[in-house]
Amino acid sequence: MDKQEYDALVKRLYFPPAKQPQILTVPSMRYAMIDGQGDPNTSEAFQDAVAALYSVSYGIKMLPKKGTVPPGYFEYKVNALEGLWTMPEGVDFDPRDKSRLIWTLMIMQPPFVTPELFEEVRIVQRDRKKLAALDSVRFETLDEGLCAQALHVGPFDTEPETFDKLHAFIEQEGYERVEFGHHEIYMSDFRKTAPEKLKTVLRVRIREKK
Repeated sequence: MDKQEYDALVKRLYFPPAKQPQILTVPSMRYAMIDGQGDPNTSEAFQDAVAALYSVSYGIKMLPKKGTVPPGYFEYKVNALEGLWTMPEGVDFDPRDKSRLIWTLMIMQPPFVTPELFEEVRIVQRDRKKLAALDSVRFETLDEGLCAQALHVGPFDTEPETFDKLHAFIEQEGYERVEFGHHEIYMSDFRKTAPEKLKTVLRVRIREKK
């Protein structure tokens, strides 16, 4: 995959129409990932995980400035932070209690990144920045397949409104959700953006109704 193909793929996956949900097939993608549990608003582990993912991702991007140009390297922007969210099996989710949320945070990596390159950069960043969470960061392939997604604008606490619209669209198109959890893509930096201006892509796996 060259830079032009990669940029086209990123645009297709990460920039859904503003007013209408969409159905798409998401190919296998490789990510820097880290797992955790707890309220993202108060969890120190969540903040440490975000820092670790950006550390290794920017470490890879900046390799040419350190004198190393990996085979197939091209200029690119570090991708958005993403999260897979679910709850323990059998638990009735109370949206007011985020302490039991289970999350996997991740950043998609460009196609030239190999497991060996990723591991080299992870270790260098861990030793340089002393981020303990980098011990838990891994390089993994995620194959989501058929999905539906919609753009949510506003605070995270109002996401249920967009999910209602997304679920109605899925039903209307003759599909159903595959699993309980969902995928979020943070197109805004939630550490710096006013809640009412946040842009988040909400994605769920689907299948045709049986």
